[in-house]
Amino acid sequence: MPSREINVSAPGSLMLMGEHAVLHGRRALCAALDQRMHVRLRARTDRQLRIRSVLGEYRTTLDALKVQPPFTFVLATLLRQRPRLGQGLDITIKAEFSHQIGFGSSAAVTVALLRALDEMFALGLCTPAKFLAEARAIIRGVQGCGSGADAAASLHGGIVLYRAAPQQVRVLPVAPPLTAVYSGYKTPTPAVIAIVDRQRHRNPLLFAKLFDLMDDCVARAVPLIGKKDWAGCGALLNFHHGLQAALGVNTPELEQLCQQLRAAPGIQGAKISGSGLGDCAVGLGHTRRKLAAQPLYRLQVDRAGVRVEA
Repeated sequence: MPSREINVSAPGSLMLMGEHAVLHGRRALCAALDQRMHVRLRARTDRQLRIRSVLGEYRTTLDALKVQPPFTFVLATLLRQRPRLGQGLDITIKAEFSHQIGFGSSAAVTVALLRALDEMFALGLCTPAKFLAEARAIIRGVQGCGSGADAAASLHGGIVLYRAAPQQVRVLPVAPPLTAVYSGYKTPTPAVIAIVDRQRHRNPLLFAKLFDLMDDCVARAVPLIGKKDWAGCGALLNFHHGLQAALGVNTPELEQLCQQLRAAPGIQGAKISGSGLGDCAVGLGHTRRKLAAQPLYRLQVDRAGVRVEA
């Protein structure tokens, strides 16, 4: 008989470097955040499934499982693991951050739920590599794309140096302060990737060089992070922002936020975070200055990855 109740949390994440390039064999840096996703499982004595979160409540059965919003990643995870689930579940999901902000909520809830299911039903995800492969397969099954960098950050914590193929995961155990400012809107990541891909097909050599330059930024940042040379890292963030703008994913709102962040005392550098065309700008450091009418988040890198809570 599996344990009656399991509580798991996983950190959200922010991309620091390598967006889009990581989908084409280059490296990325992704930071786990001190904003966590919490998943509680309670085993039932029947085959009913009940999901509760700020998004609402959903009821179904193990036999009638299908993937649909707003619980797309939760249901996709359950459907993939259904042969191993011996009974129904009550699932409660709570996040320390809004799902509307690009803090890797989809990856975090997938990683947290997978860890809880593995703890309760012994799924056999006995190594980090197996766990990450399973999480990435679920995310890609839903989105049709995805590097897995955000899942790696939620799994391991810290700042993760990540390559999708051939896979490379290296955890940089540092916790610099970060500031994120929301632009007020976001474009879904698959839609942005599709836009970039259309441009890439028109200019393949140019985009390959842009991706190579992003990879070089990541390579240069790693030793600077090791030395805690945040001024040097900030300069690379600024340069990387220009490369993302060249991809066509900048907006006037993001550009203004990045300029405001760079001018604020305590911020070493700033760039678009994530796929772009909205969502967040991220700055390295903290500032007391009020930058915009949009929400500002003072964050810390969380060195702890997914964990079972007491």
